Amino acid sequence: MLLLLLFSLLSFHPPAAVSARCTTVTTAKTFQKCMTLPSQQASIAWTFHPHNATLEIVFFGTFISPSGWVGWGINPSSAEMTGTRALIAFPDPNSGRLVLLPYILDPTVKLQKNSLVSSPLDINLLASSATLYGGRLATIHDGAAIQIHATLKLVPNKTKIHHVWNRGLYVQGYSPTIHPTTINDLSSVTTIDLLSGTESTKHSNIQTLKLAHGIINGVAWGILLPIGVVISRYLRHIQSLGPAWFYAHAGIQLSAFFLGTAGFSIGLRLGDLSPGVVYGLHRKLGFAAFCLASLQTLALLFRPKTTNKYRKYWKSYHHFVGYACVVLGVVNVFQGFEVMGEGRSYAKLGYCLCLSTLIGVCVALEVNSWVIFCRKAKEDKLRREGVLGTPVKQIGSNHN
Repeated sequence: MLLLLLFSLLSFHPPAAVSARCTTVTTAKTFQKCMTLPSQQASIAWTFHPHNATLEIVFFGTFISPSGWVGWGINPSSAEMTGTRALIAFPDPNSGRLVLLPYILDPTVKLQKNSLVSSPLDINLLASSATLYGGRLATIHDGAAIQIHATLKLVPNKTKIHHVWNRGLYVQGYSPTIHPTTINDLSSVTTIDLLSGTESTKHSNIQTLKLAHGIINGVAWGILLPIGVVISRYLRHIQSLGPAWFYAHAGIQLSAFFLGTAGFSIGLRLGDLSPGVVYGLHRKLGFAAFCLASLQTLALLFRPKTTNKYRKYWKSYHHFVGYACVVLGVVNVFQGFEVMGEGRSYAKLGYCLCLSTLIGVCVALEVNSWVIFCRKAKEDKLRREGVLGTPVKQIGSNHN
C-alpha cells in the first residue's frame, strides 16, 4: 500500500506549479505562437518570418528579488548555459530604472572565475527592449512580471533554437551574480522548433529519466531498505517464525540493492545527458550509499557460521554499515526532492507519510520489545529467588 501511494504521488505533477499559461497578446503586438517553458513559471511568444529568417520574440519572466535580475537568450550551438547570448534586465544601480543589457556567457563566467561583464552580441540582434507589467508605474519587486522583447535575424533554414533563461537575487554594479542552483534553475533550457512550436524530444526524455530515477531510488533507498532493517531488528526475536525472518530480511535488502543499482545507473546517465549540471551533495550521498550497500551485499559471501569466533566482529560490521546505509539513503531521498524542485510537493508529503508510518511501527515494536524484556528479566529474577519454577523449555538462540 505504501509503495502504491509513493508511485502515484511521484507520478503526479500539478501543472500550475511548473509553468505559467502562455499568451500571444502583449500591449505592444500580437504574436503567432506561444509556449509555456518548463521552469520558473516562464513562457515565450513569437512570430517567425521564414522568407527573411526574422524572429520576433517576447519572453515572460518574473523577478525573485527587488535587486535581482531576469535574463533570456539563445545559444547558437547547444542547449546549455555556456555560450548563450543573453539579454538581462535589472534595476539600474544609479537610477533604479529597468535596464536591459547584452551578455555573452562564456565558460569563465560559469565557473565564477570572472564577473559577468556586458558586451555586444555576435548575433544579428535587430532590436531589444524590456518592460515591466503595469507600464511606467510598475516597480521591481519579488514576483514582478517582466517582458523581454527581441528581434533577431537567424541563419537561413534554421528553425530549431536553443532557448536559455534564468533569474537571480542580486546585481553587483552592472554584473549579475550567480543564480540559485535548484533543479528549476539548472534546467532552464529547452530547444524549440519555431515552425511547429514543439519542444525537442531530448528534454522530455531527460524529464522521464528524472522521474524514473526519483521513483526507483525513493522506493529502494527510502522504503525497502528501512523495512528490511525493521524486519531484522524486531521479527528475529519471534521464535515461532524460525529462520523465516532472515529470508525475508535478506530478500527485501537484496531487492532494494538491485533496484537501487538501477536507479543509481539512471542517475549516472542523467549526469552524462546534462553536462554542467552538478548536484554536489546529492551526488556524493548517492555514491556513499551505493558503496555501503555494495559492501553490505558482498558481506553475505563472507558470513561466518554462528560457532565461528569472528562472528561477533562480522555482526558489528554488518549492523554499523547497514544502519549507516539506511540513514544516508533516507537523507538522500529528501535531498533528491530538493534538487528536483519538489520540496513542497505532494510527492514529498506522501513519502513523509510512508516514513512516518514506518517510524510509528518501529516505536510500537520497540516499546513491545522493552515490555517483553522487562517481563522476562523479572521472571528470571523470581526464578533465581525460587519463587517460580524452572521453565520446561528455554528460548532458542536467534539467527543472524
